[in-house]
Amino acid sequence: MMLSKLSIVKLWLALLGLAFLVSCSDAPERIEFSGGTMGTTYSVVLFSKDPRHSADKIQTKVDTVLERVNAQMSTYDPNSELSQFNQLESTEPVVISRDLERVVSRALDIARETDGALDITVGPLVNLWGFGPNGKPEQQPTAEELSAISKRVGYEKLSVSNHQLIKAHPEMYVDLSTIAKGYGVDKVGNLMDQLGIKQYLIEIGGEILAKGGKPADEKWKLAVEKPVSTERAVQEIVEFKEGALATSGDYRNYFEENGRRYSHIIDPATAEPIQHNLVSVSVFADDAMSVDAYATALLVMGTEKAKAFADANQLAVMLIYKTDEGFEEYTSQWFKPLLVSNK
Repeated sequence: MMLSKLSIVKLWLALLGLAFLVSCSDAPERIEFSGGTMGTTYSVVLFSKDPRHSADKIQTKVDTVLERVNAQMSTYDPNSELSQFNQLESTEPVVISRDLERVVSRALDIARETDGALDITVGPLVNLWGFGPNGKPEQQPTAEELSAISKRVGYEKLSVSNHQLIKAHPEMYVDLSTIAKGYGVDKVGNLMDQLGIKQYLIEIGGEILAKGGKPADEKWKLAVEKPVSTERAVQEIVEFKEGALATSGDYRNYFEENGRRYSHIIDPATAEPIQHNLVSVSVFADDAMSVDAYATALLVMGTEKAKAFADANQLAVMLIYKTDEGFEEYTSQWFKPLLVSNK
């Protein structure tokens, strides 16, 4: 059968319209939701074509994952696995879950790498300086108080062996706040992978894991906050398709007394809040657990030691430090490709 030119045009337009509809229906749906966990908030953004991937169903699964992490590692829940270990004043080995073992082992590895700049046993010092649940003390801790507390602080006094956690001092207290949020992010990422979701961004308390970029081969764009307590402002914009990003700073949680600023970041070497010009550290790597811990460790080190550590270990970092003229940036060569300002 012969078709007229008009019929051919109509048929072509009809096929074009059908192709357009198929193309639109084939586009992944943006799904996002948020909630509370670990004393902070979380948010998830993902893209999926699978009709089974509804926000409510996925969020229920995410909440289950995070509730488990909290039940294992929270210091605010007296019934958590970690709290029960802390309450046990004994040096006898305690069998722990594989998840808790994995996080403590990684924290101890990074503690050794950083010469103790990361120390998950400094919780008693954090509390003594008024940054724990009891709030600010009426006066600064005395040298005697610091010395007494320091006897039960030190990562080298904690060990993991054969799925068991062991204290060298019966009154040691383990706090995973410098690494557990990152681990929670990674666990949610594992869930997304298991569900077959290939494009997602997960954030818990500022710790971020991204995978797959956004539709149309677009990268995720994220802001690194300017380290000031008086406003919310952007220091830099970073972009990447996959990876983990964490930022640690001392500009939100602190107090001032007699002209001195006391940060919630405690230097294990001095048993006191850090006293240097480094105010913010951003770290980028493959997993959120590691960047969470490294960001804190480098902040404890101070600017020059953090630079040297990043360069020696080929770590992607951005340091923001205070000078008499204002804030200055240092970006390692492995972090620079992330900066939108370099494009």
